[in-house]
Amino acid sequence: MEQGPPGIDVTVPSVARIYDYLLGGKDNFAVDRAAAEKLIELTPNAREGVRSNRRFIRRAVTLMAEKGIRQFLDIGAGLPTQENVHEVALRAAPGSRVVYVDNDPIVLTHGRALLADNATTIVVDGDLRDPEGILGDPRINEHLDLSRPVGLLMVAVLHFIPDAGSIVATLRDRLAPGSAMALSHLSYGDLDEEKIREGRELYKSTSAAGVTPRTHAELLRFFDGFDLVEPGLVVTEDWRPEPDEPRLPRIPGVDGYAGVGLLR
Repeated sequence: MEQGPPGIDVTVPSVARIYDYLLGGKDNFAVDRAAAEKLIELTPNAREGVRSNRRFIRRAVTLMAEKGIRQFLDIGAGLPTQENVHEVALRAAPGSRVVYVDNDPIVLTHGRALLADNATTIVVDGDLRDPEGILGDPRINEHLDLSRPVGLLMVAVLHFIPDAGSIVATLRDRLAPGSAMALSHLSYGDLDEEKIREGRELYKSTSAAGVTPRTHAELLRFFDGFDLVEPGLVVTEDWRPEPDEPRLPRIPGVDGYAGVGLLR
């Protein structure tokens, strides 16, 4: 049996570590790799999808910085990789402050080690299913001033939350005017019913205990109270692509939608 660090259960696939494997990372275990390979069987575009999400983060954070936002709250941050929120934010607007929130022990351990000497960025344990707990966390409130605009990111995480609408509304209602929200989310794409069923069963066995893909119309409701930035809520790969970026080939599988909204 593969051994992990103390407190890490290597018998249950972690969605953060599956994501890491799909990105080509090394912070994963055999159980995560097996789940990821099964996911690729079901949705051949899985690797392309997670890469699109990373590019979306870079574009969204850059846009927020251009709008004058200097505080960022990334919930469900996942394992550190290239072009993390703090790297993009500090490059676009030196002095920006960033909080990463996650409940995966390996994410917390790696993130804190990486950022031990970074005074502008902290990593906090928290669960998106408890938005009030996140908003009331004294560590977050010491690092960020929630009375001023914040860039809220929930990238590839809300599809693991069945009642995500109420959670998004709770977070929105605590944001100051001038804040922004960036999210990306799974949809069903062109999967047939059998593959959708198998995908749901796969995610039931992971740390997320399930997945809830949503339609474009359902996702638009998350932006109630926000003004969507052009081009709106679109396929993740199509959200403000940069001219020199290679376009990924269209591979059958799930779709992902992404958008950024500015709080009125």
